Amino acid sequence: MIYQPRIAFISILLGLLAGVSIADAQSPQQVVRTFRENNEAAILGDFREFLRYPNRARDLGDIEAIASYIRDELIEVGVHSELLRIDGVPPIVYGEILVPGATRTLGIYVHYDGQAVDPNNWTHPPFEPMLYTASMEAGGEPRPFPTEGDPVDPEWRIYARSAGDDKAPIAALIPVLESFRNVGVTPTSNLVFFFDGEEEAGSKNLGDYMRRWNDKIEDVDIWLFFDGPAHVSGRPQVTFGVRGSMGLEVTVYGATRNLHSGHYGNWTPDTGNILARLLASMKDEKGRVLIDGWYDTADPIGDEELAALRGMPDWDGQLKEELGLVWTEGQPEKLPERLMVPALNVRGITSGNTGSLARNVIPNTAVASLGVRLVKGNEPEHMKNLVVSHIEKMGFHVVSEDPDITLRMQFPRIAKITGGGGSVASRTSMADPFAQSVVAAAREAAEQTFGEDALVVAPGMGGTLPLGVLTEVTGKPAIIVPVANHDNNQHAPDENLRIANLWYAIDLYASLLTMPSTLF
Repeated sequence: MIYQPRIAFISILLGLLAGVSIADAQSPQQVVRTFRENNEAAILGDFREFLRYPNRARDLGDIEAIASYIRDELIEVGVHSELLRIDGVPPIVYGEILVPGATRTLGIYVHYDGQAVDPNNWTHPPFEPMLYTASMEAGGEPRPFPTEGDPVDPEWRIYARSAGDDKAPIAALIPVLESFRNVGVTPTSNLVFFFDGEEEAGSKNLGDYMRRWNDKIEDVDIWLFFDGPAHVSGRPQVTFGVRGSMGLEVTVYGATRNLHSGHYGNWTPDTGNILARLLASMKDEKGRVLIDGWYDTADPIGDEELAALRGMPDWDGQLKEELGLVWTEGQPEKLPERLMVPALNVRGITSGNTGSLARNVIPNTAVASLGVRLVKGNEPEHMKNLVVSHIEKMGFHVVSEDPDITLRMQFPRIAKITGGGGSVASRTSMADPFAQSVVAAAREAAEQTFGEDALVVAPGMGGTLPLGVLTEVTGKPAIIVPVANHDNNQHAPDENLRIANLWYAIDLYASLLTMPSTLF
């Protein structure tokens, strides 16, 4: 990913006549913008190479290869980088740039692992990047990657696993750091890079890594999460929190075996119906969760968060049209407001078969997978207990293992509950002075790329990131500065990144890494 910068001749000439360096003749943002404009084809070519590295979260062979690749790329652009290792788990790609006289340290979190893939569901092989003239949904067509001197259309899309989640930030950071080194721009902060290799597998060892190598991160003043999508309007955003996540499975029981529906229908308990009635008791037709205490432990939203919610663009109408929805849960509340309360969703239901595989049987079990999204103040174990208590109130005897015949003959309704654990939500105060400095830098970058008043400031986002791990271990605030387009098919087949969003990432990182020290 090393390029030969072709800084515009007039900038060089003006700098020499004035007796100053190129970096003095241009702002850091201008330096990076010029570098990018003169090397767009090369940057895309290197992103293409990066995307070819498989990064399935649970494949250590994949992870070792891509971690080494990232470490070497960081070293090439002047970052002291190494792999931190705990036996048998993905390494952390660590890097640092120490700036003489710097009075603050930025911690930069990115994850380099990706979701699992089923190539049969992809239009192209997931680790063979393809360039399209626009999104597939908008009628885009495949086209060759550009070569040196070719114009690059910012509406092009690169299709590959992790194009948006989460290789794009690394692909944008490298040219920023390269242009800084080549032209003599010095970051205004010490920089600590902490790249996670198992975020898509739950970041189970991230806290252990941070505790073992605390000496490398103890000086971090604020963590910047380079992950997540832009606002659904397509505008860039800064986000101050994430929801936690927990999964549960509920199994209800009928007979000890599947029974012929002609011989036993209207007599044996219908497990699908039993489960449906239980699920319906948990949530009303407007989307409000009916489980006692469900909303009680959510932390109140502060004045700054309320002001930010009021200032966010009203995009629900356009989003409903895009998704083919006439109504939404909790309406008239908008999507950003709904992300600030805990959610209960049915992720899947299994009871027999449908379509051509349907059989004339009454299944002996029915299973529902529940997804719980937590907000700040919710504890996973407490929320699980609320679900269990509700199921008991509905007349079920709750177990954690399949019941034996003795239990079956003792209780008419039995429900097995498995799962739990999960991660807690995290939210940084929007009044934090570090946070306000990040917003100012992000707003500058957003206006350069998208125009005036482009930045959306959001109290929280719907997804889950290991934000809480960083804040709990280090005691420092964390903010999410996402760059991927909102329609990037994150976690799904045909994941993609819009080129304009990659260019925005480069502008954003140039601004964040050179924020005036007086802001802190």
